[in-house]
Amino acid sequence: MKTLLSDLFSTLIPGGDAARNAVNARMGAALGVDPSAFQAAFDASSYERFIGAYGDLPSTLRVIAERCGGTPTDEQVQEATSLRRTLARRLLGAAPKATTETLAAFKGAGWGIGLVSNITSETQLQWTGSPLAPYFDVTAFSAEVGAAKPEPAIYLSACSALGVEPGDCIYVGDGSDGELPGAAALGMHVVRTTEHANSDPSWTGPSIASYSLLREFL
Repeated sequence: MKTLLSDLFSTLIPGGDAARNAVNARMGAALGVDPSAFQAAFDASSYERFIGAYGDLPSTLRVIAERCGGTPTDEQVQEATSLRRTLARRLLGAAPKATTETLAAFKGAGWGIGLVSNITSETQLQWTGSPLAPYFDVTAFSAEVGAAKPEPAIYLSACSALGVEPGDCIYVGDGSDGELPGAAALGMHVVRTTEHANSDPSWTGPSIASYSLLREFL
C-alpha cells in the first residue's frame, strides 16, 4: 500500500463541535430567527449541505432561515456567512504539528495522499488556503462529488483521481458518518483515530490514539 486517504474533521483537525454550536446560534440571531430553532434546522440539513443541495453558503443560510420562519435581508445573510467562513478558517488552521509532520513523512516517502471529506461549501472554499492543502495530491469533497460518506462514490472519486484501486489504500478517520465500514466494504485497509473524538466506539478494527502513529505503515 502506497496511498493514504484521510478524513478531515476530528481526524486531521478537531471537530470543533462546541465552536460550531456557538456560531450556529449566532448565525440564527444574525438571520433574525430563533437561534435554537435555526441550530436544530441547520443540524438536520447536514446531508443536504454535504452534497451541496442548496448551492453556496449564502443560499443555504437563506433556505434554512426561511424554514425557521425568517425572511433575512442580504445584509443579514452576509453577516451570517462571514461568521461561518471565519469558523471554517479557524478550524482548518488547527492541525497539530505532529499531524502535519506525519503527512510530510508520507509525502516524502512517495505516497499518494488524498482527502475524503463530508464537507460543506464554505469549508471547501477555505481549503486551498489552509496549512493542510499542500500535503494532499487530490481531494474528494462531498459538496463537489455530490455524494457523502459512507456512499462508495466519494471514496472511489479519490481513488480514481490518484489512479489506484481501493485495496491499495489505507483509510484513516475518526468514524463519523459510518465512514469506517464504508471504506472497509470497498476493500480499503481502515484505521480509526481517536485523537480528537471517539466517534465510532463499535469499531473493532485497528485504532490509533494519535495521527502520528500512522508512521508505522511507512
